[in-house]
Amino acid sequence: MNRDVVTMSLNKNVPSQGNTSQELPSIAAPLNDQQLGSLQQTVAGLSSQQLAWVSGYFWGLAQSQPQTASASAPLTQAATAVAAQPAGKLTIIFASQTGNAKGVAESLEQEAKAQGIDVALFDASDYKGKNLAKETHVIIVASTNGEGEAPDNAIELHEFLQSKKAPKLPNLKYGVIGLGDSSYEFFCQTGKDFDTYLSKLGATPFIDRVDCDVDYEAPASDWKAKALDKVKDDLAAGPQAEVVQLPVGQASGHSQYNKQNPYTATLLTSQKITGRDSGKDVRHVEIDLEGSGLTYQPGDALGVWFDNSSELANAILGKVGLSGVESVDVDGESISIHSALVSKFEITASNPQLVTKFAELSGSKKLQKLVEDKDKLREYATNTQVVDVLAEKKTKLSAEELIGLLRRLTPRLYSIASSQTEVDEEVHLTVGLVEYDKDDEKRFGGASSFLTQRLEEGGEVKVFVENNNNFKLPQDDNTPIIMVGPGTGIAPFRSFIQERDNRDAEGKNWLFFGDRTFTQDFLYQVEWQKYLKSGLLSRLDVAFSRDQVEKVYVQHRILENAAQVWQWIQEGAYIYVCGDATRMAKDVHDALVIVAEQEGKMPRDDAEQFINDLRKAKRYQRDVY
Repeated sequence: MNRDVVTMSLNKNVPSQGNTSQELPSIAAPLNDQQLGSLQQTVAGLSSQQLAWVSGYFWGLAQSQPQTASASAPLTQAATAVAAQPAGKLTIIFASQTGNAKGVAESLEQEAKAQGIDVALFDASDYKGKNLAKETHVIIVASTNGEGEAPDNAIELHEFLQSKKAPKLPNLKYGVIGLGDSSYEFFCQTGKDFDTYLSKLGATPFIDRVDCDVDYEAPASDWKAKALDKVKDDLAAGPQAEVVQLPVGQASGHSQYNKQNPYTATLLTSQKITGRDSGKDVRHVEIDLEGSGLTYQPGDALGVWFDNSSELANAILGKVGLSGVESVDVDGESISIHSALVSKFEITASNPQLVTKFAELSGSKKLQKLVEDKDKLREYATNTQVVDVLAEKKTKLSAEELIGLLRRLTPRLYSIASSQTEVDEEVHLTVGLVEYDKDDEKRFGGASSFLTQRLEEGGEVKVFVENNNNFKLPQDDNTPIIMVGPGTGIAPFRSFIQERDNRDAEGKNWLFFGDRTFTQDFLYQVEWQKYLKSGLLSRLDVAFSRDQVEKVYVQHRILENAAQVWQWIQEGAYIYVCGDATRMAKDVHDALVIVAEQEGKMPRDDAEQFINDLRKAKRYQRDVY
């Protein structure tokens, strides 16, 4: 359907033309006094919405019945003015990096359809910003990437709305759902940006923006219901137009199983792949998907639901003077506080809100001082687990007060380390155990310790596939690719190389890998050497930071090979980066800018623009965390 074509519908958002009162505007009408009087009597008492519909109705009659030019001209002109208004409908745009925003947008679309609302869903990368001027109602569902950046699929739209090319939007009504993690400084920044940009362009919010934290389902669901009620009140109840939905990527994970309804899989293997003397415990994990119908593509992630450690739950209960048998209500079900801590709430990672609430409940002067400094609060919360926050001051809490401090448990996403063309009904992960010492006690990550320590072979684990359209191999198998994946960031590139092997892809493949030491931390070393020997892997450059006095990282290897990297880019290579967002991804990005600056003979600003243009063209893709 051509989205510029106006369908005849009853539309509250389309104003009547001319005088907004119920008396017909004074025009040179081809009607005699009796006809005009009769028409005025007919439309008396009609609302502006109904007048708009009547105008369109008469225009339709004018097109279907032969009339003289003099008789039809005025009504046709009036109807044409109505047609110039945007057609009433709801457009949903998602800006998504890992799939959460996409999932919210898709559920919003389904709910809108169920209520009879004319709706269209778009991936932000498929939506032309200038078309906002043709919309009446838009909802943007936006996650935030890295340090307050727009997701890769929304970079172009995000920039367009800040540019001089952006249209004025006086007729647009909009709503924004932001998804983020309040542990980060730029919480829901992309959602806030879209809200600001649309408002500056003259658009009007029909509902206040909501900024959702990691446990976003409940607030997002409540906001969606309110937003659709408002949209339904605004939009017409006439015949629905055809829904326009552009493709949003390759089909992946299309089965009955998803985040809300995960598949109960079994663990096949959990094998340590770092050396005995390594300072890291990294596991190769294989999970059986047989019979699930779950499918995935290289670059996708596996969502893993996990149970917390029972021992950690007991330690937390001990800190606040609870036995564990106290009952709490969770989702309408009465369960013990111990069970709730194990299966319903996040009890490892802390967050600023928890610290702030406990500072108030406990009266801890140390925590209250931290709360006054947002930067220090964020740093403390990031580096301190829940049990250690509670240990700052001995405080008795009721079971309700304790769960009032905690976020709901959310699944962890792991980059998939296998190609389904290679492993069939299995999925492989590369999992680094999060562990450190705190006051002579060990602290572990929730999901990583579940997968590597508490889950035994044959044990059950609830999983789902999270499609990632922002991290995909090029469609042309002849295209060269450059992969940068230090540490467990190597995972998706194992899936990439397996896929290219099974597709007999002719494109060149270059891997940059880094870790601490060659002898202890070279993940999948034998496999990479096999691929290098066969010629499938064209180049392999490694950086082991602790094997020499001066630290060497992957960005240094990129700069050492700047001329060759630039040559590959000129040949159309795609660049992929996976791993730590805090430092590594930034350092690699800076290295790529330097390569463009030096080898491309560009000023710094032009080099930065060149690399950003690669991102917009999806030739530079990142999966960072």
